[in-house]
Amino acid sequence: MIELTSINGAKFFLNPDLIYRIEQTPDTVITLTTEKVILVQESAEQINHLIIVYRREIYAKLFEH
Repeated sequence: MIELTSINGAKFFLNPDLIYRIEQTPDTVITLTTEKVILVQESAEQINHLIIVYRREIYAKLFEH
């Protein structure tokens, strides 16, 4: 899960596998595969970075002994 901040400042965790699309309009709008739309404070670039870090952590655990 990645931690994001809603427009009103509340922190929440989102499963990045549910993300269908991210747009900057200038607010960052995340559309989920369920068609739900979420506005967040983070930029699209920040979200992309969070997803990369999250996936690296997941894949690294696959190869731990």
